Amino acid sequence: MQEAPANQTSKMLKFIKHHMTTIDGIDIFPLVAFLIFFTFFLGLFWYVLRMKRSHVEEMASIPLEESPVHERQNT
Repeated sequence: MQEAPANQTSKMLKFIKHHMTTIDGIDIFPLVAFLIFFTFFLGLFWYVLRMKRSHVEEMASIPLEESPVHERQNT
């Protein structure tokens, strides 16, 4: 007889959790992941704040224009 999927998942998580606690220095990984995440979005926020208003307006109007992008750049 097969076990319920929830019970199998619980056993798998216990197995993974046990092995992760045996790895030295694993407690630093969540902090590193957070710092990468935070730095990326801080950089993205800085980039958006520094964008020129004309560039933002040009990018906003692209979906509404009928001519292809390469034709607009050559004129």
